[in-house]
Amino acid sequence: MMDKIISLAKRRGFIYPGSEIYGGLAGTWDYGPLGVALKNNLKNLWWQRFVTSREDMYGLDAAILMNQKVWQASGHAADFSDLLPPRSDLKNPGSQGQTFNLMFETKIGATDDAAVTYLRPETAQGMFVNFKNVADSFHPKLPFGLAQIGKAFRNEIAPRDFLFRAREFEQMEIEYFVRPEDWKKFFEYWRKQMLEWLTDIGLVPGQIHELEVPESDRAHYSKQTIDFEFDFPFGRKELCGLAYRTDFDLRQHAVASGADLTYRGEVTGDKFIPHVIEPTFGLDRLILAVLCSVYDEDEMNGEKRVILRLTPELAPVKAAVFPLLANKPDLVVKALEIYRSLKLQATSYKLSAIVFDDNGNIGKRYRRQDEIGTPYCVTIDFQTLEDDTVTVRARDTGAQERVAVSELVDKIKDKK
Repeated sequence: MMDKIISLAKRRGFIYPGSEIYGGLAGTWDYGPLGVALKNNLKNLWWQRFVTSREDMYGLDAAILMNQKVWQASGHAADFSDLLPPRSDLKNPGSQGQTFNLMFETKIGATDDAAVTYLRPETAQGMFVNFKNVADSFHPKLPFGLAQIGKAFRNEIAPRDFLFRAREFEQMEIEYFVRPEDWKKFFEYWRKQMLEWLTDIGLVPGQIHELEVPESDRAHYSKQTIDFEFDFPFGRKELCGLAYRTDFDLRQHAVASGADLTYRGEVTGDKFIPHVIEPTFGLDRLILAVLCSVYDEDEMNGEKRVILRLTPELAPVKAAVFPLLANKPDLVVKALEIYRSLKLQATSYKLSAIVFDDNGNIGKRYRRQDEIGTPYCVTIDFQTLEDDTVTVRARDTGAQERVAVSELVDKIKDKK
């Protein structure tokens, strides 16, 4: 199945191998036009759910490059490592290999003594070092959170399984600050919130599993971690995670920087360093999980077809507009007129892209749109020229109904 998904992703402009014309670069992937649209839709849904619809969340976009002291204080400079497997060595058959740091190192400046820094391996530290800035600017009451979507980088030894393990990826993370005594309550709250959102974007609940991570496998900053695993075609693997980071990060940065990162209680006036609950989502892994969940093959009208059963909110194309026949100027002109009007109106409703397609016969166009997950196909035919109605076809069932052009936006917008 993975081969089919990877092939479709490239063929239809979702995801391409990075630097492909030069032989590629392992662990890097480029998102094509439809992939960018799918990714943006997923990010927008996440941001709407966890930031703009809430009163206790503040968005952030921290720099990728940070002072190296950030990574020293957080423990990444010393502890963020992996084991490099040994090469075959007949003289040392018991060799265990060596560890190396997963962070990409770089330098700032052009001289030999330029400052060393790193490409961030997570977005979290940008939120921790801005805790005081947000607190001073907005005076938030506990509990409150900082949320960020951004790139992260890890020098993986063996990137594999398409988007699952890459060297450059995108994270959607929340650092939710709570009173120390309240951490269990909010840990459970975020566990439920994460599960609910994963099913809302189209993942099958039965394919999502919770794993309580044992202490020996937890990150150095975590006192409790749950991994949400997903049944990928290549096995059950981690999709996203929920961690209780205690006050580790803020306390470490307070000591290393000398900054006062305490919080003063709004009622009691007591001062303390908040504890942190961290829901974290790997955007690229989510996209892979969604593609694996919605990919399907069935038969319609006696023909086999490939279909992506994306939710309308996620689909990169909301509707495709066709002239019934591409060699009939009257139909083409009318189809272009409806397409441009629909596209303009769709922008006001924040709908996904509206596309025009007159390539090949109508059957091939349907199959092409099914394959990229377009929920609706709108066909302009000879009856349209007479009464200003069009045929709207539903992707999943193939059912068609006649709709007035004036009602087309509402039909597309309201249908789920």
